[in-house]
Formats: sequence, structure tokens, C-alpha cells
Amino acid sequence: QVQLVESGGGSVQAGGSLRLSCAAFGYVYGASYCLGWFRQAPGKEREGVAIIYSGGGSTYYADSVKGRFTISQDNAKNTLYLQMNTLKPEDTAMYYCAARYGTTCPKVPYQYNYWGQGTQVTVSS
Repeated sequence: QVQLVESGGGSVQAGGSLRLSCAAFGYVYGASYCLGWFRQAPGKEREGVAIIYSGGGSTYYADSVKGRFTISQDNAKNTLYLQMNTLKPEDTAMYYCAARYGTTCPKVPYQYNYWGQGTQVTVSS
């Protein structure tokens, strides 16, 4: 059973930076998997922000965050990160870490089996 625990959210002014962390536990050794960051703003659907594949490190970014956010993982620490720079008020949302086993990494939330509890990011103008 995979467990994910996020941290690092908070409140910042527009133009500021935050780094989210997601500690992952319980992975099957040697398995291929996808790790992703998703977000959900009030009244909106959950959306994929950034995704990384364990098998080669390939990444996906939503158009709205390209050039500002960077996803990375530290395998030694079993931790996923999301560095968020030049934050905008529209980045305000609950951010979730998610995972799934497999060799393809979909962008849709419902195809991910494991979720963290979420961490709030609030960006003020």
C-alpha cells in the first residue's frame, strides 16, 4: 500500500516561490510508477500540474505552469518535489501528490490510485 504525505504549502505574494514535498512510502521495489502533482481550486475540477515517470524521468507540465514549476524526485529520500516560482493568484489551490504503478503516465486524476491529503497554496496579489 503506497502512502503519500505532502508538506510545504503556505501563503505567498504573487511573484514568490514555494517548494512542495511529498514523502512516499510502500512502493514495490523495482516497479515502474508515475508520480504527479495535481491541484484543485474551489469550484473547479482537479487538474494535473506536473507528472514524472520513474523509468526515465520524463516529465509533463500543464501549459499554465510551464517555465515556472519544476517537478523532481529524490529516490534516496523517496520524496517528490514541486518547485513553484513566479507564483500567480490563479495558482491558489489545494495541491495533491498522487501515484500509480505503470509505464504510462496519464494526465487525468481518476487514473491515479494513491493520493496524499493535500497541502494548501494561497497566492495573494
